[in-house]
Amino acid sequence: MNDPGNIRLRNATAADLDAVLAFWKLSAHGTSISDDRDGIERLTVRDPEALILAERVAATASGAAEAVLVGTVIAGFDGWRCSLYRLAVHPDHRRLGISGALLTAAEERFVRLGGRRGDAMVLDDNAPARSAWGSAGYGPQPQWTRWVKSLTP
Repeated sequence: MNDPGNIRLRNATAADLDAVLAFWKLSAHGTSISDDRDGIERLTVRDPEALILAERVAATASGAAEAVLVGTVIAGFDGWRCSLYRLAVHPDHRRLGISGALLTAAEERFVRLGGRRGDAMVLDDNAPARSAWGSAGYGPQPQWTRWVKSLTP
């Protein structure tokens, strides 16, 4: 794995949510019914540690530190299942180990909470994501099919 260097991981706050949504439009593949301000705000209120951000930290010309969002993962745990969503890395920062660092943080969180297995939803047509998840040791579970029902009109 490449060293992601100068990467800081932290939990998202309410002040980050608009930037996260804009980041997902650029860096994530596909959208979900809950990929809106209300959806991620509910997530971060209910579970403040679920949305993990990766930021590249660099010094500005004035010497101040500037953090730029370069990756995200949602590590949701409901007491039974460990669910991973929205693993996304900025296109200009891929293949640097950022997704690996995010997944390590998510998996460590799950272990602390008593989780036993991480599950990820990956779109079939998202080849880069399938490659990233496979490289991290995840694999498809072909005997299962996801069943969904929209709860809003």
